[in-house]
Amino acid sequence: MVVKVKLTKLNNAKAKDNLQFSLLAAPAVIYFLVFNYFPMFGLTMAFQEFKYDLGFFGSKFIGLKNFEFFFTSQDAWRVIRNTVGYGAVFIIVGIITQVAVALLLFEIRKKGAIKYFQTTMMLPNFLSWVIVGYFAYILFNPIIGVFNQVFIFLNLSPIDWYTQPQYWPYILTLANVWKGVGMGAVIYYASLLAIDSELFEAAKIDGAGKWQQIRNISIPSLTPLMAILSIMAVGNLFRGDFGLFYQVPRDVGVLYPATDIIDTYIFRGLRNGTLGQASAVGLVQSVVGLVLVLGANFITNKINPENSLF
Repeated sequence: MVVKVKLTKLNNAKAKDNLQFSLLAAPAVIYFLVFNYFPMFGLTMAFQEFKYDLGFFGSKFIGLKNFEFFFTSQDAWRVIRNTVGYGAVFIIVGIITQVAVALLLFEIRKKGAIKYFQTTMMLPNFLSWVIVGYFAYILFNPIIGVFNQVFIFLNLSPIDWYTQPQYWPYILTLANVWKGVGMGAVIYYASLLAIDSELFEAAKIDGAGKWQQIRNISIPSLTPLMAILSIMAVGNLFRGDFGLFYQVPRDVGVLYPATDIIDTYIFRGLRNGTLGQASAVGLVQSVVGLVLVLGANFITNKINPENSLF
């Protein structure tokens, strides 16, 4: 009898703890249900010639014609190339810059300086791409832009940035790095703080220089985190940042060869009323993202199971 009473009290205590955790998780669960799971019913539009007045149940079923339209169009290669290309560059450049900044922060010993640099570097991450787009326009305005004013001052010919696609891969990469390097560096910096300081002290006693300590202690300690973040980033390889590619180049048609990605293509389809084709492209995007995550995790698991995501 006493055992049953104790078990009942223990189960009640666990239930209360679980209830508290469930309440804490409830907002996130509701968010994903409303914005990620309930809208999945709209996938039927990818296989329909969707009409507003007919709705989901009345629109004509046309099979894979929406997919065929996209993959046979002249835009397919351009948007896929740009999406995957930018995604790969962003992953590589992002890891390099974030790890480099984290290593530099790790060498700073004054707490006041650390807080200052962390705050200033993380601030761009919280800026809307709309605001960043206006910053970019101040810099690249063809007439009164900062860069063109400097060129004129130096007796150089100004550049009409918004009609020259060849410059935008570099501009977009720099904008992406500037906005995200602070947050990523803080994550890597936190991982560096978890390294046992005795390892560095032992390395110094053995005569290891700063570069040797970074190469043999810091970077190997960051490798598992780099692998996990890379796997998660690979899942978005087929999905670009809409705000970056729409707001910064200002949706200028001349720049589409260098700035048009799948997400901006889908947006234009939704704006033009071709919901079925836009849904088909979005479905392909999601499926490919899932396959990429599973594939990257499988490869990582084969190389080093400890660095895999699951």
